[in-house]
Amino acid sequence: MEYKVKFTNVTKKFKMYNKPTDRIKDLFFGGKSGEYHYALRNVSFEIEKGEIVGIIGLNGSGKSTLSNLISGVTLPNEGETEVNGTAALIAIAAGLDIRLTGLENIELKGLMMGLTKKEIKEIIPKVIEFAEIGKFMNQPVKTYSSGMKSRLGFAISVNIDPDILVIDEALSVGDPTFTKRCLDKMNEFKEEGKTIFFISHSLGQVRDFCTKGLWIHYGKVKEFGEINDVADHYQEFLTHYNKLTPAEREKDRELALTQES
Repeated sequence: MEYKVKFTNVTKKFKMYNKPTDRIKDLFFGGKSGEYHYALRNVSFEIEKGEIVGIIGLNGSGKSTLSNLISGVTLPNEGETEVNGTAALIAIAAGLDIRLTGLENIELKGLMMGLTKKEIKEIIPKVIEFAEIGKFMNQPVKTYSSGMKSRLGFAISVNIDPDILVIDEALSVGDPTFTKRCLDKMNEFKEEGKTIFFISHSLGQVRDFCTKGLWIHYGKVKEFGEINDVADHYQEFLTHYNKLTPAEREKDRELALTQES
């Protein structure tokens, strides 16, 4: 089958700075030495067209970094990412300019995704209807609550109609009615054979919605396969992990980071 997303030995790292002036010095003088945080290490997987992939793992394991790489928000330091089609990231405030109004953000995101002015004009009423944020559509996004930002971001992305949808905890805020509407829309995309990446801490939602599971553990792929198998193993891990003391959890993290991929 045709693959839509392929990662080959992908590593993403971020340089650590002790104070803001160190960052400025690095910008001008290009220092290569220093301490780095590896968000992802040697990550490889291949996703076929129409797969619904649940990305699971502890906080700080690299799930959001992975979503940014899939959607093209950032690039890897090492390895290769291949994305066949347009990808839209849905996360709280992702891709939104807080200085602009909601309406202006629809136009901006549409232009960034390659839509014509005519196409943007056609989707604006659909976005407004889906988001249901009323008069706030004409207010700067900086005045929005987290739930309103999520509503607007989701409404824009689904109406742009991308080939690949990347949903990063966007359903964790907002009311149950809006969450159901989002899930219904995602199921429409699922029926259309679109490829979807779904990042969530709700194993119930992941099991119900996804076909494959990708477990990221401190920047590495712990397991990739059928969703129920991966979710079962992750649940077993969580049961054990939740019994650990903070010191034991830190030891577990350090061990995971020092193990070879």
